Amino acid sequence: MSLQWPSKRLADVADIRVSNVDKKTSDSERPVKLCNYMDVYSNEYVDSRLDFMAGSATSAEIDRFGLNCGDVIITKDSETPDDIGIAAVIAEAIENLVCGYHLALIRPEASELDSVYLAKQLSTSRVSRYFALNASGSTRYALSISAIESVSIPMPPKPEQTMIAKILSTVDRAIEQTEASIAKQERIRTGLMQDLLTCGVDEHGNIRSEATHAFKDSTLGRIPIEWDVESLGNVIGSIKSGWSPTCEAEPSSEGEWAILKTTAVVWPGYAQGENKRLPANLRGDPSIEVKQDDILITRKGPVERVGVVVHVGETRSLLMIPDTVFKVRVSDHSQVVPSFLPLTLGSASVQSDWFQKKIGLADAQVNLNHSILRTTEFAKPNPEEQLRIVSEIKRCSSQATSDLNQLAKIRRLKSALMQDLLTGKKRVTPLLKPQLSC
Repeated sequence: MSLQWPSKRLADVADIRVSNVDKKTSDSERPVKLCNYMDVYSNEYVDSRLDFMAGSATSAEIDRFGLNCGDVIITKDSETPDDIGIAAVIAEAIENLVCGYHLALIRPEASELDSVYLAKQLSTSRVSRYFALNASGSTRYALSISAIESVSIPMPPKPEQTMIAKILSTVDRAIEQTEASIAKQERIRTGLMQDLLTCGVDEHGNIRSEATHAFKDSTLGRIPIEWDVESLGNVIGSIKSGWSPTCEAEPSSEGEWAILKTTAVVWPGYAQGENKRLPANLRGDPSIEVKQDDILITRKGPVERVGVVVHVGETRSLLMIPDTVFKVRVSDHSQVVPSFLPLTLGSASVQSDWFQKKIGLADAQVNLNHSILRTTEFAKPNPEEQLRIVSEIKRCSSQATSDLNQLAKIRRLKSALMQDLLTGKKRVTPLLKPQLSC
């Protein structure tokens, strides 16, 4: 915490309300849009682009929990202590939007506290540790309103808060734009993958069709006659689960143990820079260290983030998987190219199968287990054709890979800026002087 700035309890500079508006709809209540847990968990800024759930609430609930531009919302309880206290800002006025259950509404006093600055302070490792220590529960963790009220917030002058918020918001926009570019490239890649993973590429480099090549019926539908249907359990060894101790938000340096973030496992590829430094009092676990040619699979979290699979082409040492990720390796006898496996597991047929089998958890989170993975069937060409398919998709994915590397750099910049600006280690006052002289 800054030694240069005074601090105040959050309750002294904001109005805090814990919502009790559930997802049930009643004809006796007024129709509303619900800002729910995942709207906050998945977005740092809540705006009208989100597809809010339709719900209902009483007039008293709307008066108390209706959301205004500049409100800050945090997740109040979850399955793990790492998922509580996640903050988002209501970035624009949205008619009839109400704060839903499992969330706390924080309305800062506009004259004293910038809302984006507050959300960033609530996202620091300092506050994350405080929330984890003050959450009650063993299998489910929850924050009391008194714990939220007692959070200590450094209070630089309001103009300085606003400048810090402006800088960090600019970085957030760069992250959003890069993520949008990655998503666009992913849509192109998905279309190509659909053709390659159902029809394949023959020895002449042509994508097969039933008009020009022989196909056969299988449990997965029509596939090229040269292909087999294989079970994942037959081609992998043991399934390793990870570990998620409370860590600093900052990434580690070479030579330091770190835990990967779940965001290190995304469809465009493996992002080793997405990690958190392991505290010095904890020892790394070599059994869950990521190695070249490992296959990583997200196993727990929001439904759209579970079942993502990547091949580790290269990686630095001393990175461990978190408990939201599985780690497997292709067996030597499998006749499966490691870089091909994530592609076929990302096919529409496998993902549809996983979507139906995922085990639901609370708060819109789901889980994959060992049994689901081992019984998964996929279409298997011979190794030579697997390599041809990998080559075609890699060529299509080059821009997304570049964007992914750029995204990791911007996120590292954001982490460093948050560490410097939110603690007062580096001041933004020189940027304010031209404004003050006008």
